[in-house]
Amino acid sequence: MPQHVGLRVAVVNWRDPWHPSAGGAEQYAWQMALGMLARGARVCYLTARAPGQSAAEYRNGVQIVRAGSQWTVYPRVLGWLARHRRDFDAVIDCQNGIPFFTPWVLPRRVPVLCVVHHVHDAQFGVHFPPVVAAVGRLLEGRVARWTYRRHACVAVSESTVAAMRERLRWTGPIHVVPNGLAADCFDSPAPIDAPAPGVEVLTWVGRLVAHKRVERVLDIAQLLSDGGVIDVIGRGPTSVPLAAEITARGLGGRVRLRGYLAEAEKRATVAGSLLHLNTSQGEGWGLCVLEAAALGVPTVAYDVDGLRDAVRDGVTGWLVRADQRIEDVVQAAVKELSDPLRRAEIAAACRSWASQFDWDRSVGLMSDLVAHAVGRNGTPARSARIAADD
Repeated sequence: MPQHVGLRVAVVNWRDPWHPSAGGAEQYAWQMALGMLARGARVCYLTARAPGQSAAEYRNGVQIVRAGSQWTVYPRVLGWLARHRRDFDAVIDCQNGIPFFTPWVLPRRVPVLCVVHHVHDAQFGVHFPPVVAAVGRLLEGRVARWTYRRHACVAVSESTVAAMRERLRWTGPIHVVPNGLAADCFDSPAPIDAPAPGVEVLTWVGRLVAHKRVERVLDIAQLLSDGGVIDVIGRGPTSVPLAAEITARGLGGRVRLRGYLAEAEKRATVAGSLLHLNTSQGEGWGLCVLEAAALGVPTVAYDVDGLRDAVRDGVTGWLVRADQRIEDVVQAAVKELSDPLRRAEIAAACRSWASQFDWDRSVGLMSDLVAHAVGRNGTPARSARIAADD
């Protein structure tokens, strides 16, 4: 019998997977919603409403309620939840920099699981002026720590746990429930535009926002061999200045802005590349790294929170240390991958690593936490620690 028959669960996340700015956090929240539904729960997904989206609908059996924009989603969703405060038995409250503070409006008996992807303290200063950044850090740190002090917390990686302990001074229980992959992530479609022999194609995948630092691929592109190109896949506010800088530096033939690609086309493009790049300042995990690994493509990324969990340095990719330049590490990686045997060895290691992550396993961990929290004889989920030498 499903574990959560009759249980009423709200999943609260600032976006849904169909929002134009959706990313890995939205995939995570949606997979948790679907997984709880499959285990017998009635699930409501509370989120923001982008232009053109309906205020309410059902998708795959999940009720979706949308209200508010980037900033107003917080009070709007909190107000809706306050009006329906007795309609739920548990809440999964996803924090993307700032949590929804759902315990403020819920009966004390309703358990809340606060999901933290990564600590945003430094990123507030990248996106906002000093006063707003200070408020963001206060809400993420002291206010959130007090609000969720009686509730369990979920982090998506061990480095997020460490950052919460060290930088947010979080003292309560933190359980690790990692990202997963769907089965079709391991399908390697033939590249739509197969590169010519000898041409090095690198890919960068993600939202084009300030903390992802996509502009750093331009320094890499200048050092590629003749004919080498970098495909930048994604959309976001930094695409316009990035395009201008590509033109100003004469890199139009070396950096291609592909924009948003449908899932199959994105996988085909990544599968046809030699190397995947991640220039982010920090991630909860970096789902695109895992998706590239599932296709046998290694990643070069900075040695920062989340990415040091997703990349096994020297095995499934390379981490850029504080005293290194990413363009130098990429050059060394490209040289190493020029050996067919070494490339095949790394590709096999990538696929093996990625195969250890699946959504059903992650949902099972979250489901155990929910069951324990509501007193349904569940046991607290064990952290999904996957050793680097497995």
